[in-house]
Amino acid sequence: MVTAVYPGSFDPATFGHLDVIARASAAFDRVVVGILNNSAKCPLFSVEERVKIMSDATKGFPNVSVTSFSGLSVNFAHESGAKVIIRGLRAVTDFEYELQMAQTNRVLAPDVDTVFMATSLEYAYLSSTIMKEVALYGGDLSNFAPKEVIDAVVRKILSRGVCNNEQQD
Repeated sequence: MVTAVYPGSFDPATFGHLDVIARASAAFDRVVVGILNNSAKCPLFSVEERVKIMSDATKGFPNVSVTSFSGLSVNFAHESGAKVIIRGLRAVTDFEYELQMAQTNRVLAPDVDTVFMATSLEYAYLSSTIMKEVALYGGDLSNFAPKEVIDAVVRKILSRGVCNNEQQD
């Protein structure tokens, strides 16, 4: 049984993330989506909210589970019993950073491989950052994420803005 982890902030989950998860769930016996608790970032959603949103969005995949983690992705992989870290790529610009991280992870944990999955072309433009910005200005998010994710994003942005210090007047 081969387990893979798909770590990220997923703030919020997008169709691009879900595309990678769908394909990873077909390629591996078990996929653990790891929601990174990164205090250095200013997330729109708390880690608990992101776990709930991603759990709801992936409920159709019986071999996918969602949990939170802190620290290094390779440690999360070991804790999950995974030998593979999944990383999604949207464009060439992602590749340089992701390759450097994969090489670093290989030094830290030689028993864990990184598998890159190119996001389907229809989602190559999409990022959580773009989604939050479009939402902040009232744009249409229907091509960005499932309805339940969009609803959560809109509610959160209307209540507090993109960052905690960006309260809406």
